[in-house]
Amino acid sequence: MLTINFSQIKNNREPITSLKQEVQVRPEFLERSKDLVYEVKNVLVTGQLFYNSPYVTGDFQVKTKLVVPSSRSLAPVDFEQDFHFTENYTEDEVSKEKLDESEIPIVKVDDDKIDLQTAIEDNILLNIPITILTPEEEKENVYPEGDGWSVISEEAFDKSKKERVNPAFAKLKTLFDENNNGENKDK
Repeated sequence: MLTINFSQIKNNREPITSLKQEVQVRPEFLERSKDLVYEVKNVLVTGQLFYNSPYVTGDFQVKTKLVVPSSRSLAPVDFEQDFHFTENYTEDEVSKEKLDESEIPIVKVDDDKIDLQTAIEDNILLNIPITILTPEEEKENVYPEGDGWSVISEEAFDKSKKERVNPAFAKLKTLFDENNNGENKDK
């Protein structure tokens, strides 16, 4: 588990502490994220930490390779992540107002330990896009089907919606047609 001592960064003679480390995700992370991530490989975190009273600020870059479910078929998809995140760490209690005002997340540390492991794992999940497709789904616009159902594109849905006739109007149309036929017979 990757942790750093808050007081070590706070009291460091150097203004910036650099970090470059490979990280193994924990089994409990894989268990809690099993519907979002099938596999996590080669997690590399680089970054800097510095003290700016009352916070230790961490600025990190994470690169990793994932296997995630397709958002369309749940088939496994290889996906590479390369993202950046910044967090402030503090020993003090933080008010809700301060949390809401801050553009950078503020995390309270316990027992002088900055838990980078959890921060990295959480940010891996936060940086998975909503839509991920297999190469075939992307190339051929393939949608899943089942017994009596199928997924259609938004375009196909909009088109069918325009072509669909409201049943109330369909009845009115038949009444209109009947009236026209009746008038034609009278002539």
